Amino acid sequence: MTPQAKEAILEADRVVGYLTYLDLIADLIKDKEKVGTAMMQEVDRCQQAVDLAIDGHKVVVISSGDSGIYGMAGLVMELANKVPVDQRPQVDIIPGLSAVNVAAAVLGAPLMHDFAVISLSDLMTPWDLIKKRADLSAEGDMVIALYNPRSKKRITHLDEVRELVLKHRDPKTPVGIVQKAGRPGQHMVISDLENFTKEEIDMQTLVIIGNSQTYVENGRMITPRGYKL
Repeated sequence: MTPQAKEAILEADRVVGYLTYLDLIADLIKDKEKVGTAMMQEVDRCQQAVDLAIDGHKVVVISSGDSGIYGMAGLVMELANKVPVDQRPQVDIIPGLSAVNVAAAVLGAPLMHDFAVISLSDLMTPWDLIKKRADLSAEGDMVIALYNPRSKKRITHLDEVRELVLKHRDPKTPVGIVQKAGRPGQHMVISDLENFTKEEIDMQTLVIIGNSQTYVENGRMITPRGYKL
């Protein structure tokens, strides 16, 4: 969490968010009125936030990591833009630290060159399109960061992406795995493209697949930027 985000939470009189995320900041919002909803109720949740803002409340909508990266920033803006101009509340997007930033720092410096960020959740994106993006990113020799790599229902998606990347990349390409990045219980493993799917990987895991130049030294991943040393 950035200092700016913490300040916004403390200044708000209404806090809106997914129940699990509200629990993560319980110590900051214990004296505030909260609106919490379950998974798959994002539109209702954000609409309530916009309605509260129209009524004059100072509202914060909580996202995990950065609100503009797989978070609620876009949805809030879309809903606010539907409100007539004379009633439309001001929407400020406050940056946070996404899991890809935190996980990369834990692993070393794997994102020093061009990289792609892909979510393997196919709830709102067709799986064939996700596979196409992964395949083209691998063909372009980009470092690939994977969000939502494996869930109880999506068991084979990660293995399919691994096979796609293996068409373009050496089996010994380093792969970093970070669970609960930046949170209690954080755990890091560095494996390789051939074997990384054997590790414990869940929805709280961020996976970073190196490019053709990525290497491991002293237990940390490094993707060279290209400086001559």
